[in-house]
Amino acid sequence: MTAETQPNHQHEEEVRLLRAEIELLMSERESLLRTVGAAAVFVAKLDSSVLPEDTYEAADVLAHALNGLPEESLRDALDLVRPDFEDGKGATAE
Repeated sequence: MTAETQPNHQHEEEVRLLRAEIELLMSERESLLRTVGAAAVFVAKLDSSVLPEDTYEAADVLAHALNGLPEESLRDALDLVRPDFEDGKGATAE
């Protein structure tokens, strides 16, 4: 490899690594959005009158975490899981 092609090769390798990292982050984002969406649906459908008292704190922490999310992120999360819940059966294991 000549001195002129080495920087170009290094640049191409950096771009490839950045693309791989972005793809990984996007995949992780989708998994997190799916989790958040399912948690939001769970909280919305939860009947607090039958919730065991020893779970109140965990439910409160979850509800506050969901309420603290940016509206756009929560909307994206709900949009992602909405098809899983539209038929009334909920999500199934993949």
